[in-house]
Parts: sequence; C-alpha cells; structure tokens
Amino acid sequence: MHVSVLLDEAIDALAIKPSGIYVDGTFGRGGHSTRILSQLNEHGRLIAFDKDTSAIAVGNATQDKRFCIVHASFSEVQQRLRQMEITHIDGMLLDLGVSSPQLEDASRGFSFQSTGPLDMRMDVTRGVTAAEWIATATEDELKWVIKEYGEERYAQQIARAIIVARTRQPIDTTWQLAKIIAGVVRSRQRQREIMRHPATRTFQAIRIHINQELKELSVTLPQSIELLSVGGRLVVISFHSLEDRLVKQFMQRETGVPSLPRQIPLTQEELQHWGKQKLRRIGKIRPGSDELKNNPRARSAIMRVVERIAQ
Repeated sequence: MHVSVLLDEAIDALAIKPSGIYVDGTFGRGGHSTRILSQLNEHGRLIAFDKDTSAIAVGNATQDKRFCIVHASFSEVQQRLRQMEITHIDGMLLDLGVSSPQLEDASRGFSFQSTGPLDMRMDVTRGVTAAEWIATATEDELKWVIKEYGEERYAQQIARAIIVARTRQPIDTTWQLAKIIAGVVRSRQRQREIMRHPATRTFQAIRIHINQELKELSVTLPQSIELLSVGGRLVVISFHSLEDRLVKQFMQRETGVPSLPRQIPLTQEELQHWGKQKLRRIGKIRPGSDELKNNPRARSAIMRVVERIAQ
C-alpha cells in the first residue's frame, strides 16, 4: 500500500481554491489527488499526469467529472494543458521519486530487494530498459552516471566490474546487478558504513538516467511557473539531494532580484519589468516525528513551496 508523504502539509501548502484548476504532476496511486478533489467544488478541476500505466489504470477508474488523467510526463504539462485550452492553473504538485507499488513490484526492476528483470522504466511502453543500457554503455558512461546521479564514491570500480561481468553473461536481472555492485563496494567499505545496501546509490543513479528524471524536472519547473495564476502555488516534494538541490536553486533564482542586464541604460519598458519579482518563497517542510514513525519512506523527504505574486 502506498502512503502519500506529507499529505496534509502538501494540501495545506497548495492553499486550494474550491473552484480552482490544479495539476497533480505525479498521480501515483491518487493519494494527493483524492485529497485535492475533496476540497474542490463542482466548478473545480484537477488534471493528473503519470508515466506509469498502472497509475493510469487507477486514475481511469476514478469516476469524477472534475478529474482527468493524462498518460504523459509532467514535462509535457504546458503542451497538454494547452490542448485542453487551459492557459492558467491555481496550483501544481510534484511528488517526485518512486512509489511503493513500483518498488514492491519485482517485474519493474526498481529494487534490489527481490529478483526481477532489470527494467527501471517509469513508462514501460517506451524507452530503453536498464538492462539494454548496461549492455551497451561504455565504461566512462557507466562511471559518469553512477558518480553524478548516485554520488557513489566507488563509481569507477563499479563501472569496471560491470564491464567485466557482462563479458561473461548478460546482466538482465536486479539480483545480478546488485551482486556485482556488492562485490565491489563491500570490499572497500569500512564496517561502520555498511548500514546502507551497497547497491542503493547505483540503482538510484541508473533509474534517474533511464527516466531522465533530473532533465524532466528542470524542464518542468519553468513551465509550472508560467502556468500559475497570481496566488497560485507550486509544491514540490523531493526525496534525494540531487532533486532537492535542483528545486532549491530554481526557487532561489526565481524569487530573488534578477541581476542587471548587460546593456544599460534600460528602455522604459525594460525598466518596468526589471527587478519585478514574480514569486515568493512560502517555505520548506520536512516530515514530523509521527509521520516518520508510521512511514519510514518519508525520512528523506523535503517539501518546498513558492507562490506566484505577479504576472
């Protein structure tokens, strides 16, 4: 069962207007969407997005004329809303990362806790699987992905071990990959560091690469701001440092006073727009002790919120 992280806090942060238009960019199993719908009146509207066909099936079963779900990445939000003749929204929620059903389904290949095909695609209808990528990637490509997206100190050694192992047989299951990584990392870790499974960082890195998660997030954040009406809010829940750093830096940049343009003096029109802030930061929230006790998955979650204050 999937438990939505920071559910109450996220809904409060959206400051929902009963007749507003909202976007849930990561429907999952509908925890946040269900709560948003409960606060909308008959004129309100919620559009959800998800790449996972299992999530789409859950969303399609929702019988509510105020709701629709789109089988697409949230990076397509502006284009898809434009097709629906929606130019402005009152809020958008992004709950990043992998859901519990995805992790627990061995056939998806996200987890090393059980044996399954090395897939890792959020959308199983398109794209290259993790096994296919590992079979063709160069050692330098493997090293870069594992180091940059997994922040793994042993990226070079893991990449080399993968290259050697795949010459013996194809690496097409989660168990095979986890065993290769464990053989490298455990031999180099100090005893006090063996609390985290040695494959954690590498699996995270490959998943991020296969789904282009950071790239899609960086494309989506500016779109969401353009879509927000004055008073509308963007709420983002992230689960690891790379995501949160990207969100934090974007929000800092968009809520700060812009730097002076290179060409001065400014025209009257340029002067009117320079220095005008469009957003203000509402804050950052982490899960409380009660939520952490009931839902360990929430331990790394950070929620950041901004509000549109001017066009």
